[in-house]
Amino acid sequence: MGSFPDYATLAYEECDGVAWVTLNRPDRHNAFNSLMQRELHDCWRTLRGRESVRCVVLTGAGEQAFCTGIDRMEQMGGDTDESTDADVVGSRGGTPFHFNDPGDNIGPKSSDLWKPVIAAVNGAALAGGCEMLQATDLRLAAPEASFGLPEPKRGIVPGGGSLVRLARQIPYVRAMQILLTGDAMPAATALEVGFVNEIVPREKLLGRAFELAARIAENGPLAVRKIKEAVIRSQGRPLAEAFTIEDECTREVMRSQDAREGPRAFMERRKPNFTGR
Repeated sequence: MGSFPDYATLAYEECDGVAWVTLNRPDRHNAFNSLMQRELHDCWRTLRGRESVRCVVLTGAGEQAFCTGIDRMEQMGGDTDESTDADVVGSRGGTPFHFNDPGDNIGPKSSDLWKPVIAAVNGAALAGGCEMLQATDLRLAAPEASFGLPEPKRGIVPGGGSLVRLARQIPYVRAMQILLTGDAMPAATALEVGFVNEIVPREKLLGRAFELAARIAENGPLAVRKIKEAVIRSQGRPLAEAFTIEDECTREVMRSQDAREGPRAFMERRKPNFTGR
């Protein structure tokens, strides 16, 4: 299986083809500091080539927050009583500095992590935390979870993918209400507009996430990856271009060993032995 790096701001585990990535700064509402962003970037890059992983579960430590965006304590260069938010540009000692888009670490803009990512949202997902969610594939939420993009309240924009992604994922008018007002929405509203798949009692949240991840991990890994790749790459393209991408991904799967193993196992009434090749 090989080793996985130890992280200071993340917790990582693997079980039965499922990787668990936990944002682990509960004392700061799992907000992004520069170290967490570097570690997330390394984590996703490592997962891309990790054959033992077929699905990823992403969650936050603690009971209050999934992630509340950029950590203003670090951003402003010292201790502060202000809550975290998604301010991107700040100053330290009078010198401007810039956080990497937290969304870029999981890829709202340009991801090639084709393995499915399931988010288990245990609390507030605000600003960069909400942006990162838009790059996940399935989303489960505790009843206490909330979602929002407060950037316009600070005179800035949620430029980590939300301006492009959100209106493609939920109805336009609901997306614009979230983007323009900066108001947070409760879990029930997120379910109503289709931003999350399910609301799950907190004590069952991680169990339900693993149940879904395990079901995905049992499927042909190449087929699963190519399904996600085709959907992501074809978004927004004219139909002719989109079908070309679909055909490309389909051909790769249908020429694979897994495409022969699956039907054979079905006929022989046994569990398929998928290898991803």
